[in-house]
Amino acid sequence: MKVSVVMPVRDGERFLVEAVESVLEQTLADLELVVVDDGSTDRTAGVAADREAHVLRLPFNLGIGGAMQSGYIYAREHGYDVAVQVDGDGQHDPRHIHSLLARLREDPELNMVTGSRFLDTAGEGYRSSAARRIGIRVFSTVVSRITGQRVTDPTSGFRMTDRHGIELFARDYPHDYPEVEAILLMHAHRLRSCEIPVVMRPRLTGRSAISSTQSVYYMVKVLLAIFVALFRARPSSAAVETVDAADAADAADAAHAADGVEAANGVEAGEDAAAAAAAGPTGAARVSEGVGATDRGRGGEMAEARDAVAEARDAVAEVGDAVVEGDR
Repeated sequence: MKVSVVMPVRDGERFLVEAVESVLEQTLADLELVVVDDGSTDRTAGVAADREAHVLRLPFNLGIGGAMQSGYIYAREHGYDVAVQVDGDGQHDPRHIHSLLARLREDPELNMVTGSRFLDTAGEGYRSSAARRIGIRVFSTVVSRITGQRVTDPTSGFRMTDRHGIELFARDYPHDYPEVEAILLMHAHRLRSCEIPVVMRPRLTGRSAISSTQSVYYMVKVLLAIFVALFRARPSSAAVETVDAADAADAADAAHAADGVEAANGVEAGEDAAAAAAAGPTGAARVSEGVGATDRGRGGEMAEARDAVAEARDAVAEVGDAVVEGDR
């Protein structure tokens, strides 16, 4: 199984060596580390290349979403079975890659496994500031309501996806603050995900892009992004099944038409084409039914999301109080 470890980094020359070497120490066959240099102004790309990591150099800064999507595109184009995000700041312990992969292999129906810092019963490791933990609980409530399953760490970027997840994220990946939206994107495309406990570490250097004074802004922005995401077009299982059925019917009719051409040597080409396309209207009707089912299902999910966002309003106020208290 080919595993691609995608490490997005910007200006990480000072701390990248330790992060890269900790990944390369993992004893996994067919593992490749891909460092995505997100428009760095220092020697990030050179340091990664010196440690025999494959480097994708972006011409300018795209942000975490664009950097990760670049990594997923690389994984898709090079035939990787699994892709896992490991941040270059050292917070994600690469030793947990084995646990993520074992869980993904354990259940063939799973498409993504996320490492949650809040499932560790011992309470070890770094769990972020108090204000951000309140925000994470709000996101956890909203995302859990929308997906219908418990999500404890929706802001964790330490996640592993199978080939289906790679293909999805290579085509469409959220930007700006993508972790929460990525879970909803998986849910919208009927792909399954779960969490396992991991222990995270304090970052090696630098600081989070979201300071304590920005926590309220970040929360409101992500909640709005969640609500807007519910309006995005998404496939339904009914629509997918009807499209597949229509394709199969068209293919069968085309095969029968071809057999008819061979059997009746005098049939003209125009008549053959008409026979091959005979199932077209029926297939279109089936697809229309699937689209209607999609719209009805979306309405129910939107109602649940509105309820969850309403419940989160009080928690947003709590975050504001926590930020003020923290600044004191």
